[in-house]
Amino acid sequence: MKVIHLLTAVTISVAIFSCKKNVDVVASGNAVAKTMLNVSYGADPLENMDVYLPTNRSVTTTKVLIMIHGGAWESGDKTDLTSYVDTMKNRLPGYAIFNINYRLSVNSINVFPAQENDVKAAFDFIMNKAADYIISQKVVLLGVSAGGHLALLQGYKYDSNVKPEAIVSFFGPTDLIDMYNNPASPIVSSSLLASIIGTTPSQDSLLYANSSPINFVSSSSPPTILLHGGLDLLVRPQQAMSLQSKLQASGVINEFVFYPTEGHGWTDANLTDSFDKIQAFLSANVQ
Repeated sequence: MKVIHLLTAVTISVAIFSCKKNVDVVASGNAVAKTMLNVSYGADPLENMDVYLPTNRSVTTTKVLIMIHGGAWESGDKTDLTSYVDTMKNRLPGYAIFNINYRLSVNSINVFPAQENDVKAAFDFIMNKAADYIISQKVVLLGVSAGGHLALLQGYKYDSNVKPEAIVSFFGPTDLIDMYNNPASPIVSSSLLASIIGTTPSQDSLLYANSSPINFVSSSSPPTILLHGGLDLLVRPQQAMSLQSKLQASGVINEFVFYPTEGHGWTDANLTDSFDKIQAFLSANVQ
């Protein structure tokens, strides 16, 4: 079962920490910077998020970044993306950042679409509290692996009052039926995906179709940047390539960043390059 955990925070170095304390930082302006950890958005203990609010916020100008961790939908934690939070604070200093947890599919409990439902609940919770947090409704979704899949699904599938301005997916699955029928490698079996979803495509093809972001692309889908490694043994690069083709056919602004020699995650210069490209993409497409 160690294979599954490769989908969590990949090979990216992260600082793991846990803290219950809320921290206020006094700053000039009407709204001080604030950090609130483990804020509940639902009844389950895993339905919580860490909130990072910048100073001098405004309900018209303060953009929102929602981050979603990976872990094959059955493991992982928001703290896996702590290094991403720190990076984005530096690169996007005016953004409010929400780093979310969600229920995990383990031993036939919380099978899909529990994770999809939790991301939607977290999204709605944040938007409903926009006035309290003093943030705008200009939202960017960023997910890693399974979190990338959940970010894409939320951004494409739901026609809510608030449409994300952009989506960032690090090697997220896009077509679950294809993922089941064409595993990336022998280390990721179809039975593993079936255990997480709770069924197979032949038993419930509609669930698989409704859980695949590629099936919800339209001309109104948010601008999307996809990042993938050519040697990924867990999620085939074709998953991102197929999605990009559909985005282009639908006239959706998109960018595909491909690292031929990287696997399911990367570090060092290529990770810096990834964040450079994400920052430029958001600067161009989130006003």
